[in-house]
Amino acid sequence: MRASIPEPKVGDLIEIFRPFYRHWAIYVGDGYVVHLAPPSEVAGAGAASIMSTLAEKAVVKKELLDDVVGRDRYRVNNKHDDKYSPLPPSKIVQRAEELVGQELPYSLPCENCEHFVNELRYGVARSDQVRDAFMMAGVTGLGMAALGLIGVMFSRNKRQKQ
Repeated sequence: MRASIPEPKVGDLIEIFRPFYRHWAIYVGDGYVVHLAPPSEVAGAGAASIMSTLAEKAVVKKELLDDVVGRDRYRVNNKHDDKYSPLPPSKIVQRAEELVGQELPYSLPCENCEHFVNELRYGVARSDQVRDAFMMAGVTGLGMAALGLIGVMFSRNKRQKQ
């Protein structure tokens, strides 16, 4: 474990800050996490790790937290404890351990590593980073549409004055 970060508790969600996205795992004790990882998900791969998000299948792995994190930063982030009641830690670990080694469908918008760990902890599959990305894309798209409309209106107004 890293000296500056206290050891997580069993059942804690671990948010790992990869370049351009966040990878998620669930702590199962003794320094280990369980996580859903596409074949190309490699700790410390830098910007190349973003390619793992394009996979269609992923494997549930049990690995040492330090190995999964690599050189990236991480934190415990049980961010939905105020909305959902976490399952008992023993149940979380049991469910996670039963899935280790299985190949599961992987889809960035609806079956990613964040959905996976939230399902294990709360019984609810959800991914805020996907929701946030779609919202940002929607806001950006609306902004671009508004700029385009303003450009058209400005262009028409300019032609009418000529």
